[in-house]
Amino acid sequence: MTNRIRRALLFMPGDDRRKIEKGATLNVDSIIMDLEDGVALNHKELARQTVRTALNEINFGHTERLVRINPVQDDHSLWIHDLQETLEGHPDGYVLPKVQSAEQIQRVAEHLTRAERKYGWIDGSVRLLAIVETAMGFVNLSEIADSDPRLAALIFGAEDLAGDIGAVRTQDGWEVFYARSKLVLYAKARGLQAIDTPFVDLTAEDSHLRAATEQAHYMGYTGKLVIHPRQVAVIQSVFTPTPDQIRRAKALVAAHNQHQTQGRGVFAYEGKMVDMPMVRAAETILAQARAAGINLSEFEE
Repeated sequence: MTNRIRRALLFMPGDDRRKIEKGATLNVDSIIMDLEDGVALNHKELARQTVRTALNEINFGHTERLVRINPVQDDHSLWIHDLQETLEGHPDGYVLPKVQSAEQIQRVAEHLTRAERKYGWIDGSVRLLAIVETAMGFVNLSEIADSDPRLAALIFGAEDLAGDIGAVRTQDGWEVFYARSKLVLYAKARGLQAIDTPFVDLTAEDSHLRAATEQAHYMGYTGKLVIHPRQVAVIQSVFTPTPDQIRRAKALVAAHNQHQTQGRGVFAYEGKMVDMPMVRAAETILAQARAAGINLSEFEE
């Protein structure tokens, strides 16, 4: 159930109806209506009401409607109120911040199961996306990735992680590179999507945003968090195969299928030896294109 495309996931403050409405017009893959860091403590209740009415009244089109709740902790009940007051709007999913254990995800999943039965929704239809952004979260990453069938994606949170471990954030990001690599490996091993940390420098040229997004794409990430609407187009384009990539992938898969009928596995193609890892990479490109709504029949092999 992780086949929904999530190339760009745009944060919008939950207490700002105007910004949520604007986000719904951007054709972004996912909007995250934020009840956590983007909302002051004395605006939490207003934000819950705003998100609930937005879910009921705004036409989001094909955009996924997500809600980020406050951290699942025992010492306060903000997250419980977040769920209770927004579930009526039937969001597509919830984003859980600062996930450090499987138990946190399972507690939210129990609330969602009860809501689905109460409202007659499809079992497991409300998805969960977990932001891993603490040292303990990465220590427990295996159990988090295995926590619940509702889990659709793991999200890397570099800024909070750096603060948690006392690291200094740098442009090249080597201080968090181990964690960034670990998250994508564990996500892919469990069949989950891997969403990269946001690009926080809003003064940088688009070329810097593109370079950071391309690095995530090369590492195996399937999407990236977005903190400003102008970042959406760049990020979604990076995670969308180009026409040339699609043509090459289709041609390689066709050549592979032809050689298979001839009883040959490894074969030479355009001066290179082709085996199954290269074929699977081509098939991944085609799957990404289909998920992006691209008609593959328009591309010659």
